[in-house]
Amino acid sequence: MESKSKSKRPYLIRALYEWIIDCELTPYLMVSVDSDQVRVPADYVSDGRIVLNVSPAAIRDFLVADASVSFAGRFGGRPFDVYLPTNSVVAIYARETGEGMVFDDRTDPATADADPDDPAPTPPRKRGGHLQVIK
Repeated sequence: MESKSKSKRPYLIRALYEWIIDCELTPYLMVSVDSDQVRVPADYVSDGRIVLNVSPAAIRDFLVADASVSFAGRFGGRPFDVYLPTNSVVAIYARETGEGMVFDDRTDPATADADPDDPAPTPPRKRGGHLQVIK
């Protein structure tokens, strides 16, 4: 029985979001808008990215599902329903401290665009421990 690896990204986004809120800080998402599936207000995109304040005071109906992040927000006073495929989320961090996580598709094979005819990617060679310091 072959099991498909699930992306860790939605789990990490949810956990870091809760941690940032529990610390009474402001969670921000940095998002790549390269995909046609990303729905954000185009006026706020810069260099192919957008940074979003996702604090409970700024948005409502925040949901991190396995394949997407969605919420309702206001931009320039106008309501907008934001939809983000989870693989478009580049980082989640606290505005006040910068603490959080930057995601790298090379370390999460479930988020990479894979050709079903290609063999499974080989894991990267380990160079010391697999944990990294997040400031």
